[in-house]
Amino acid sequence: MRMEQLYSLIGADMKAVDEVIRQRLHSEVALVRQVAEYIVQGGGKRLRPALVLLSAGAMGYRGRHHHELAAVVEFIHTATLLHDDVVDGSNLRRGRETANALFGNAASVLVGDFLYSRAFQMMVAVDDMRIMRVLSNATNVIAEGEVLQLMNCHDADIDEQGYLQVIRYKTAKLFEAAAQLGAIIGGGEAAVEQGLAVYGLHLGTAFQLIDDVLDYSGAEVETGKHLGDDLAEGKPTLPLIFVLRNGNAEQVACVRRAIENGGREDFPLVLAAIRATGALEYARQKARAEAQLAASALDALPSSQYKDSLLELCLFAAARNY
Repeated sequence: MRMEQLYSLIGADMKAVDEVIRQRLHSEVALVRQVAEYIVQGGGKRLRPALVLLSAGAMGYRGRHHHELAAVVEFIHTATLLHDDVVDGSNLRRGRETANALFGNAASVLVGDFLYSRAFQMMVAVDDMRIMRVLSNATNVIAEGEVLQLMNCHDADIDEQGYLQVIRYKTAKLFEAAAQLGAIIGGGEAAVEQGLAVYGLHLGTAFQLIDDVLDYSGAEVETGKHLGDDLAEGKPTLPLIFVLRNGNAEQVACVRRAIENGGREDFPLVLAAIRATGALEYARQKARAEAQLAASALDALPSSQYKDSLLELCLFAAARNY
């Protein structure tokens, strides 16, 4: 399933969101415009904005605030990408040079700050305290997740629970907020709002699990990044954690050394250990389980085409190869 199929129901809304993004990127400072437009217009799945639109649609919402909030969520996400790439020293994202590689680290960090502050200007304009509470809390948790991931780098003793905590903070929290926003502006009952929040949390977890699988199995032309980037940065993701727990002495020693030292020198040996132990299939199973939890969380949501699309996103998140 391709993104075009998943988004067919919200095509007009996505165009409206893109227009909001273009308008809100305006700045009198030329470099701000240049960097922000480069990263926002660089493609991407726009999955988080789509969650705002689909959840709002599932609640029968027919106003305009969901376009603004979808753009807010995309700006928060984009700001984290700008900062992430600086911290990780990445030079490729979505098949293009990263902003930091093109414009420098200082410009990337500062434009990331601009996107954060612009996002908060926009959410204040919606004038709903609950929305501001959800988004400000999510932004804070994401920052904590970034710090947790930094602390975990080069630590070969991180267990699966520690790894999942980083995912839930760093990635899944914004998915959770995006899905919850639709319920809030749509006036959903507490059970429905909570269900959508839980849906977003598990969907985001499944999405990141597959991202970590693709770092050892994806085609670079489809993923838009170099294979082995996580290993080079010393990130103990689930495939590596599985080998450490289930591999033989030689495999464990190899993966431990690779995590602790970083770099790509051991990538072929690590990849062989991952394949030999079935680590990728284990991670995919975990992603499928998270996707199923996400789908189950929608039980309280009334039937609609929007609900069907939310359920299809669960299948996509766990089965995708890009």
